[in-house]
Amino acid sequence: MNKPTSYPLLFSPLDLGFTRLKNRAIMGSMHTGLEEAEDGFARMAAYYAERARGGVGMIITGGMSPNAEGGMGLHKDVNASRHRLVTEAVHAAAPDVKICLQILHMGSLAHTPDCVAPSAIKSRIGAFSPRALDEAGIDKQLNDFANCALLAQEAGYDGVEIIGSAGYLLSTFLLERTNQRTDQWGGSFDNRMRFPVEVVRRVRAAVGPSFIVIYRVPAMDMLEDGLSWDEVVQLSKAVEAAGVNIVSTHFCWHEAPVPTIATMVPRAAFTQVTGKLRQLLSVPLITSNRINMPDVAEAVLARGDADLISMARPMLADPEIMLKAQQGREDEINTCIACNQACLDHGFDGLRQVSCLVNPRACHETTLNYLPSKAPKNLAVIGAGPSGLAFATVAAQRGHKVTLFEASNEIGGQFNLAKRIPGKEEFHETLRYFRKMIDVHGIDLRLNTAVSAAAVKAMAFDEVIVATGIEPRMPVLDGIDHPKVVGYIDAILGRAPIGKRVAIMGAGGIGFDVAQMISHAGPSGALDVQVFAREWGIDFSGHPRGGVAGIQPQLASTDRTIYLMQRKTDKVGNGLGRTTGWAHRLALTRRGVKMLNGVEYLKIDDAGLHVRVHGEARLLEVDTVIVCAGQLSRRDVYEQLLALDIHATVIGGAFEAGELDAKRAIDHASRLAAVV
Repeated sequence: MNKPTSYPLLFSPLDLGFTRLKNRAIMGSMHTGLEEAEDGFARMAAYYAERARGGVGMIITGGMSPNAEGGMGLHKDVNASRHRLVTEAVHAAAPDVKICLQILHMGSLAHTPDCVAPSAIKSRIGAFSPRALDEAGIDKQLNDFANCALLAQEAGYDGVEIIGSAGYLLSTFLLERTNQRTDQWGGSFDNRMRFPVEVVRRVRAAVGPSFIVIYRVPAMDMLEDGLSWDEVVQLSKAVEAAGVNIVSTHFCWHEAPVPTIATMVPRAAFTQVTGKLRQLLSVPLITSNRINMPDVAEAVLARGDADLISMARPMLADPEIMLKAQQGREDEINTCIACNQACLDHGFDGLRQVSCLVNPRACHETTLNYLPSKAPKNLAVIGAGPSGLAFATVAAQRGHKVTLFEASNEIGGQFNLAKRIPGKEEFHETLRYFRKMIDVHGIDLRLNTAVSAAAVKAMAFDEVIVATGIEPRMPVLDGIDHPKVVGYIDAILGRAPIGKRVAIMGAGGIGFDVAQMISHAGPSGALDVQVFAREWGIDFSGHPRGGVAGIQPQLASTDRTIYLMQRKTDKVGNGLGRTTGWAHRLALTRRGVKMLNGVEYLKIDDAGLHVRVHGEARLLEVDTVIVCAGQLSRRDVYEQLLALDIHATVIGGAFEAGELDAKRAIDHASRLAAVV
């Protein structure tokens, strides 16, 4: 194939002297949970090999600890054979793709009572208080890093990435808040950076010159007492001198009160920081965070912000993102929408397998495949929301003839509400992808068609799939039909006026979305880096300590008084995603939204909403009550089909409303379509 012209920089090779990267795209590190799963390494081999075939230039694995006190990892010779399953699979799939092991010592964040740190200071989000390392312990850690890199080399990896950011062990040596030592490893910044620099030196000495060594620096850690710009530069130059081939820039500690990877973050928001550092170093630099399409990556490279682009979650969403870009099929890319629901939220709770909302096959490559059907059928799918779209496209991809009926004038269902919420504009991308897949796979899409059970029977389909979704639940309450009551669909679509004093009944995901929409003013921060920086108190140009020291967030908001309420007595928003819920709560709190739990709804009248809050009677003098009280499955067509003795299968929200969950709906539909 000729060299592509649409993305000349993205597809240009990078010469490291002893080796060459075929393009500038990296699959960034992301812990998948496969590392601990039964047959996990065989599954990882399939997972990474699929991404290698998809055209990426280099892969960086999920983090592996150099020793037991740092977490699960590569620190015994017996482990190397399992890792060869991964490296050999990647190199067999694409000999020109490099794969590097990320060495991740979690330090005080390790899930073990034996965790260690420079000082015995417990992390706010850590499970255990760490043991402070003595001199012998520090030397052991240094040797363990070197040994881990050597084992990686023996296992067939092309290099390692040492992560020195995010609140993990190496970064805790850098900050005074976590390093209160008075010996050669603490005190001045020269001393505090001694440990990470020595890690690089020992790793380089262990692996020799012809092995890729990447170091991930905390370029902007989003902490009031974080690194200054001068310290970032000093550290970066020191690790460069110690022998790294590539410097990777990282943004944010896990404890930092600034979102950096959620859908509310603008695309490529942080690359300017990498670009500033790139002017001061001689080795190539990697940038990352919210770069989810090839045109965004190309623009970053064209600005001179980086030499390499890291995309982790985008390659969960679509393992062929680079191949499609190379072939001019960008509109077929299943874009990462940065929802975090199936990837990071699963990864951090440690209880569920990491995957992807828009691509349920991610991390399930050995168990979920869309193979050609041996007996193609004529299928009807009723409803073109997320579950109907997922089923229809997978089934059609497998060779079935699919007719997709949708009562409204557009596909998308509840995604058409989500895409209207400021900060969730990425949801447009998923609908763009499905519209393209409908064309690619020849699905017969019939919009504005509220198909009846009798009509379905007359068409004699082999099977009928009912994906009619949900309908909002209206609680039984005195005054629920009062003119000031508005359903959430009407509120989001702008079909009803919203007053200046608003009560939102229900604080699930939809309640938060409505609160976000009606409390927001001005342009969306997800679409404008300057707005985002103002909203979260980031100074990209001055780069104070951590990028945020002394900068007050300035959120543009309406002059509404808003109450966001729930019956449950636990924290409002407790059921939101682990990696994004805190940001939604913080943003609404800063806008003055009043969050109430333990609420019993009594009645609605001209005076407002009468409630009891933890047993105490209150009148909320509001002029609008927006109901976000859950959903009910819409099954009328399904019941009509059963009455006509037509076998039908229910999927998505029509199968289970519960908490509205596109992740569950798409996964359920895709798995059924894989075996129909």
